[in-house]
Amino acid sequence: MATHKPHVVVLGGNFAGLGCAQAVRKYAGDAVDITVVDKKNFLLYIPNIPTEVFESDSPDLESSLTMDLPSTLASDDIGFVQGEVTGIDADEQRVDFVPNERPGSSPQRLGYDYLVVALGSRLAFDRIEGFAEHGDTVSDFYHAKKLQKRLQNDYRGGTIVVGSARFHQGNGAEGLEPYPGGSIPYAEAACEGPPVEVSLALADWLQRHDKGGPANITMTTPAKMIAEDAGEKVVEQLLDTASSMGFNYVNETGDVTRLTEKTIEFENGQVIDAEIKILFPDWQSHDFLRDQPITDDQGFVVTDLLMRNPDYPNVFAAGDCAAVTVPKLGSIGHQETDIVGRQIAKDLGLMEAEDADQSLQPVVLCIGDMGSGKGFYIRSNSWFGGDDQILELGRIPHLLKTQYKHLFLTTGGKVPPWGVDLAEFFAERVSV
Repeated sequence: MATHKPHVVVLGGNFAGLGCAQAVRKYAGDAVDITVVDKKNFLLYIPNIPTEVFESDSPDLESSLTMDLPSTLASDDIGFVQGEVTGIDADEQRVDFVPNERPGSSPQRLGYDYLVVALGSRLAFDRIEGFAEHGDTVSDFYHAKKLQKRLQNDYRGGTIVVGSARFHQGNGAEGLEPYPGGSIPYAEAACEGPPVEVSLALADWLQRHDKGGPANITMTTPAKMIAEDAGEKVVEQLLDTASSMGFNYVNETGDVTRLTEKTIEFENGQVIDAEIKILFPDWQSHDFLRDQPITDDQGFVVTDLLMRNPDYPNVFAAGDCAAVTVPKLGSIGHQETDIVGRQIAKDLGLMEAEDADQSLQPVVLCIGDMGSGKGFYIRSNSWFGGDDQILELGRIPHLLKTQYKHLFLTTGGKVPPWGVDLAEFFAERVSV
């Protein structure tokens, strides 16, 4: 007689979704059926878009930064549905979606025993007045290529502003204590590693193309200090380095309120003349997640530090859509995926609590490009109550960034456990 296997449905197939599905398979084995639902059938390797754009005049982004999702999942006997998620009914334990391989499909439903929400966030560029006409970014292939063409063909040497809109965090992580005496703080910007990286790599690009340098770039932040989650010690080092190079820096701008052809306007009333405006938006929840019993006041999924919803214990979240993921950083999402896999295995009696109950202790791990084969490496947990704040600059971080991408895509996302440890060793103990 056939035995019903618990059905684990994972919503989202990028870093957090793929990582959760693989972790559940790793720890629960063939005791579960797993289905991943995503509106696209490929993984987009977002972190290296700036590197590809500024290190190459004609990057082949599609082939170098994507990975086929159905075949990658199939290698672990994980099912895949290409569809747009439209709703979750946590009481009925079902997901509503519309298959989107071709337009016009009828709505469908998928039942689950365990649900993992890993859909990422909605990047709210459409909430920035004037962005469509006058803004740029590197968040996807289309905008990255558009920016590259603008720099190559139209840029006349004026000010380039690189900055963030204000992040509206939500209250879903209040009261959590990841480290003794620590907390999940409120962030003014969703993630400011990318603006720092873009500023540094772009300055190098301008110099190599005889179009200027750091003095052409103004970095802005809505917060008291840029990249605040990296810790005051690291930020002071970064700002000292940036200042000595000639970068301009404006903090406490509040939100971005409007872009015009020649200016960027901020909530604090400041207006900066800018020929090019490269922005990173508010990270918002998907509309269908708002007002759900599993989400907070901004629509992010509420979990404890074991990534489990307190009211619906068979619902988990990981990555940017989880309220506890602050900043919205891939390295934190990676930590969360392993926790999800262990927790589901524990529920099924396949893992002891002492091995499974390893609570999230978020670490800001950020490796960014600086151009010309150099990069920066940050490892810090001080923002959450830990003791570590480390910044390294040089060729090793750049090498680690490019090689990690290669390892990730080559292994189908299954970077060996020693990969991160080895990267940490080289970044922090080897100077080149």
